Amino acid sequence: MYMGRMSNKDAKSSFEDSFKRATSPMMTLLLLNEKPMYVYNLSRELEKRSNSTYKMSFLYPVLYRLQEQGYVCEYSQEITESHRTRNYYNITDSGREYLRFMLDKYRELLKAVDIVIENGLGSGDAGEGQ
Repeated sequence: MYMGRMSNKDAKSSFEDSFKRATSPMMTLLLLNEKPMYVYNLSRELEKRSNSTYKMSFLYPVLYRLQEQGYVCEYSQEITESHRTRNYYNITDSGREYLRFMLDKYRELLKAVDIVIENGLGSGDAGEGQ
């Protein structure tokens, strides 16, 4: 199967999508660590705090995976007198432990990437001549 070169736009989008996909469980647990939230609230809060950089249309799969792993639990709450309910998600104790692990690992990886970037930039600007 032939795989041609990605356009710059596709490559940038792919990098951003991959980064968001990799960090979305951490971001989700960070918000749930503050208080239980429902999906729309989680999505809006993440978008607001990230200056509209994080717009996650795939939050349900993230929450389902975190729930399967025991890091998040779901509960329903009535929100109207007509018994309309809303599903809220809450972080578990093991979710808090996993969040601490992810934050430590994220910081460690970020430092390593920064070191490589700083050392690499000494030999010329990124992307020049390519």
